[in-house]
Amino acid sequence: MRENQNKFPIGKLKHKFLLNMLNKFVSNTHLKDNRVIMGSNIGEDAAVIDMGDNYLVVKTDPVTFAKDAIGYYAVNVNANDIVCTGATPKWFQSTILLPKKLTDEDLIENIFKDIHDTCKSLGISVIGGHTEITSDLIRPIIIGSLLGEVEKDKLVLTSGAKVDDSIILTKGIFIEGTSIIAREKENILKDKDYSVEFIEKCKDYLYNPGISVFKEALLSNDNFKINSMHDPTEGGLFCGIAEMAIASNLGVLIESNKINVLPEPTELSKVFNLNPYNTISSGSLLISIKEEFAADLINLLTKNGIYSELIGNFTSKEEKYLLIDDNNKKTPMSYTETDEITKLFNFY
Repeated sequence: MRENQNKFPIGKLKHKFLLNMLNKFVSNTHLKDNRVIMGSNIGEDAAVIDMGDNYLVVKTDPVTFAKDAIGYYAVNVNANDIVCTGATPKWFQSTILLPKKLTDEDLIENIFKDIHDTCKSLGISVIGGHTEITSDLIRPIIIGSLLGEVEKDKLVLTSGAKVDDSIILTKGIFIEGTSIIAREKENILKDKDYSVEFIEKCKDYLYNPGISVFKEALLSNDNFKINSMHDPTEGGLFCGIAEMAIASNLGVLIESNKINVLPEPTELSKVFNLNPYNTISSGSLLISIKEEFAADLINLLTKNGIYSELIGNFTSKEEKYLLIDDNNKKTPMSYTETDEITKLFNFY
């Protein structure tokens, strides 16, 4: 008898189970195509296909936690994964699923406008998709698909990190989660007597510091040899670091005091009892670069208005995933694929 399927929590599948599915149905049985440079793999968020002179990079990602500004979210979360490969995003499609009871002309127009305006700002062409009213939904859902191009010698894979590489984190963490909470749980924050100014500032995290890593990813790859880039989404910073380590078959040593937890995320973590290191963090960028170039990259990012910090380095696989504090005490870096923000949708 099959086990109770309710054992699966909201959010991403566990890495171990997903890897089993990939090995069972993709890696071992799928028709081999020599033009597929990168296909399904833990930590690799985009496929890479050889098109001759350049590589075509293909990404798909949904927006499921947010209702507000979901067109903006959908374009940016897909664009983030494209630029993390060093590619330039080019062509966007989306499947838009709308709940029957909540859908009107304004909702549809706002979603379409958000998608088109965001794509225009990033130089992306909207090339099609599908929209329908769907039964049993309680919120709109968008599944985006984005294609980009990269010169072959500029391709960056998550699996490219090397032993002793420096790990640079941009902006800070819990950026997307802060915006989602303020937009989706505004009434709870008001009931807890948080000011309009605080709530609006949290909402604005969508744009400032922002969930896009477009600028910093392309700036980094245009000026340095980047070994790996990854944007920590569901599961937050620690899951993102673990995915880089898994893909590259390495360990990590992270200086916990170097991680920038911004003031508003810190406060929301207390209010909703969330671990900020495991909360959805689009807008943060993890960069793996040879140690000798790390300071120069940080200086370049700073000159372009992007705060960044060296938070650790990759190690041999045998050293596993470790945190180190100010007293040089090492502890395991605990990560989970189940994002902390799912607590809000389970209990509120």
